[in-house]
Amino acid sequence: MYDINKKIETVAIVTFSILVFAACSDKKEENTKKVEVPMLKAQNLKTAVIQHIKPEYEISLPAELQAYEEVAVYARVSGFVQKIFVERGQKVKKGQLLAELVAPEMNQKHISDKSSEQKSYSDYLYAKQAYDRMLDASETAGAVAAIELERSKSAMQSAQASYKSASAGTAGTAQLQKYLRITAPFDGIITSRNVSIGALAGTGSSDPLFMIAQGNRLRLTLSLPEKHAASIKEGMPATFSISSQPGKTFKTTLSRSSGFLNRDDRSLTIEFDVDNASGELQGGDYAEVNLKLQRKSPSYWVPNGSILNTQRGTFVLTLSNNEIKKVVVKEGIKLDTLSEVFGNFSNEDQIILKPSEEMKEGIIK
Repeated sequence: MYDINKKIETVAIVTFSILVFAACSDKKEENTKKVEVPMLKAQNLKTAVIQHIKPEYEISLPAELQAYEEVAVYARVSGFVQKIFVERGQKVKKGQLLAELVAPEMNQKHISDKSSEQKSYSDYLYAKQAYDRMLDASETAGAVAAIELERSKSAMQSAQASYKSASAGTAGTAQLQKYLRITAPFDGIITSRNVSIGALAGTGSSDPLFMIAQGNRLRLTLSLPEKHAASIKEGMPATFSISSQPGKTFKTTLSRSSGFLNRDDRSLTIEFDVDNASGELQGGDYAEVNLKLQRKSPSYWVPNGSILNTQRGTFVLTLSNNEIKKVVVKEGIKLDTLSEVFGNFSNEDQIILKPSEEMKEGIIK
């Protein structure tokens, strides 16, 4: 009797436990249903129409102001510096004498070549006179053998060739003598003088005698990032400033571009010619250039904040006919309120303004 009562008590306890567990499970399920996120509704999403435009935008880039032309002046022949006529910082004109060298052995060579030329010329004149006389005599039948006439003509032509060779040698040494006079290749400024009187100069020296820079015209050179390279146009205006003249702005226009991107930094080198006839600017300054650029054709633009950057990539969410779609994009230029994007869009696409990773593709109500 005792065993039966104990079994009944055990069954009752088990039954009660099952009922309590079931009640707890129902309550937990009820609480779970209460904290569920409401379904996304189309009318709750803020959108804006994508813009297909080509706005003008402004960028500021560092640049370098360089001399339009700058050369190192070397001596073409070996010689000792006899005279120097210029100093560092001096303005010079094209063809102006900068220095004179002296090379006695070169003078002797020129005198020798000149003598050889005169002798060759005398030999040629004698051979020509002999041929002319024989040619006159040959008009009388049987007076001169044909072979003798040909021999005389050959001697004259040989003497003429020798004279031309000697004349060329004399001209060569005369030209070398001209190289003893160092002259300016263009109008400019002597930026460096690396020689003194009495020094040996010539082709064996690694240091130039002078450095000359053209100062009345300058080059403004800068590297334009790849994403802006397609926005430049011929004759594009620009303004720039330099640190040595704060608060002052200078104007210029685009003169040329490299045409190809630099392999090292993927940039396009562009140049602006700057007139500096007044001498107000100096080469070597760093400049800050302001450019106003514009795409050659319209591109797509979306409001800032509508681009979704995730570990899977960069997206823009579109909403059309209550359907959300993810469009993979590549970002371009950023303005104050708009960002340029490249992707598979149409002009009527509605862009979700505040996207999140929780938003899934598909139909919503």
